[in-house]
Amino acid sequence: MFPYIPVTCDDEKKMLDSIGVSSLEDLFSDIPENIKLKKGLNLPEGLSELELLKYMNTLANKNLSTDELTCFLGAGAYDHYIPTLIKHIVSKSEFYTAYTPYQAEISQGTLQTIFEYQSMICELTGLDAANASMYDGATACTEAALMAADSTRKKRILVSKTVHPEIRRVLETYTKFKDIEIVEIDMADGVTDLEKLKSAVDNKTAGVIVQNPNFFGVIEDVTEIEKVTHENKALLIMSVDPISLGILKSPGELGADIAVGEAQSLGNSISFGGPYVGFMATKSKLMRKMPGRIVGQTEDLDGKRGFVLTLQAREQHIRREKATSNICSNEALNALTAVIYLTTMGKQGIKEVAYQSAQKAHYAFNEITKSGKYKPLFNKPFFKEFAVTSEAEPSSINEELLKNKILGGYPLGKNYTSYKNALLFCVTEKRTAQDIDKLVSVMEGV
Repeated sequence: MFPYIPVTCDDEKKMLDSIGVSSLEDLFSDIPENIKLKKGLNLPEGLSELELLKYMNTLANKNLSTDELTCFLGAGAYDHYIPTLIKHIVSKSEFYTAYTPYQAEISQGTLQTIFEYQSMICELTGLDAANASMYDGATACTEAALMAADSTRKKRILVSKTVHPEIRRVLETYTKFKDIEIVEIDMADGVTDLEKLKSAVDNKTAGVIVQNPNFFGVIEDVTEIEKVTHENKALLIMSVDPISLGILKSPGELGADIAVGEAQSLGNSISFGGPYVGFMATKSKLMRKMPGRIVGQTEDLDGKRGFVLTLQAREQHIRREKATSNICSNEALNALTAVIYLTTMGKQGIKEVAYQSAQKAHYAFNEITKSGKYKPLFNKPFFKEFAVTSEAEPSSINEELLKNKILGGYPLGKNYTSYKNALLFCVTEKRTAQDIDKLVSVMEGV
C-alpha cells in the first residue's frame, strides 16, 4: 500500500527547487551538527492500514468497559443510564465541529445551547446565574475558591477532608502561587467535624468548601456549616452530585453562595476518564466575578428572540490584570449532552434516577453487611455510595470480583491511611437486584 503522505520524489524536488535548496538536509543547516541525531529513530517498520487496524483493535480489546463489566465503582465517575438519542443528536456535525461563538450573529444555535444549559443548571442548583461550562468538577471547585478570595478580598480557604481528594489536590495546585492559604478541616464519622470547622473559621476566611453528598457518599449537615460560614462573613461553596439534587435540597435552598460539580453523570459516558464537564452557579451578587462567559437572551431590532455573550470576564476580552480567570475553552459538546439528558429525563425522570439509585444503594448496603463479614465504615445517612470494611484486603476482594466480571469498589486506603481495609461502593439506577445479589455472593466467598 502507498504511504499515507502522498508526496512523490518529483513533488519533493519541485518544493526544494522553489525555495532554493538542493536537499532536505539543507533545510536544517542552521542546527549544529553535534546535536543532530546521526542514526535512524528506534521505531519498527511502518504498517499498512490493514495491519495497523488489526494491531490497534488488539490493543483496544485489552480494555474492559462497563459494557462487559457490572460497575459498582463510583468515586467521581458514575455509570448512569444514557438515553440512546443523546449519541444521535450530539453526533450531528453542526454540534461536534462548532467552536467558541465569538460572532453572535452566526452562532445563535451554539449560544442557545449554552443558554439552555445555564438555565437548567440554575434550576438544579437553585441559584441565580450559571456560566458556560467549566473544564471539569475539580477545576470548577478551584475556580470557585479563587472567586471567593477575589470577592471577599481574603486569602484563606477552608476545605473539608470529606471533599474528593482529587479536588483538594487540584485546589492546592491552583492556589500555591496565588498566596491563598488552604486549610483542611478534619472529619468525624465520615462527615465534616463541625467543632473543628468552628474553631478554624474566622474573619480572615474567604470561603468554606464542602461536598454534599461527600466523597464517602454521606450526606453532610450543611445547615450548621452554612450558619458558621456566614456568621464569619465567608462564602459557602458546595460541590454537589447533580443527580442527587433530584431528591436532596439544592445548594440554593441550603444557603450556598456558589455551587459547583461534575456533570459527567448527566448523559456523558465515563469514557476512561474524560472529557468531562464542570458546572458552576452562584447568587446574582457574585455573577460578575464568575470565570468564563455567560450567555444571555435578548431581542434583535425586529423583536425576535436572540442570544448574546452577556458577560465575558476572561483575559482575552478585557485587560489581563482585570480578568477573573484565564479559563478558555468551553466544554460545549459535553454541556449539550447534559442539556439533552436533562430535557429527555425531565424533573420526574431526574427524581426517579436519584430515588432508584438511593434505594438500590441501601439494598446493597444491607445485603453486604447482613452477615457481619463486612461492616459499615460510617453510621450516617448516604445517597448512592457507601463504604464498608473487613479483614480482607481490598485488592483481593476486587480481584475476585473482576474474575466474575464485576468492577468493584474504590479502595479508600489510596487517600486515607486510616481506612486501608475500606472499600467505597456505588450503586446507580442501572444495577438490578440480580447484579447486587451476585456482588454480595462473590464478596462473601472471598
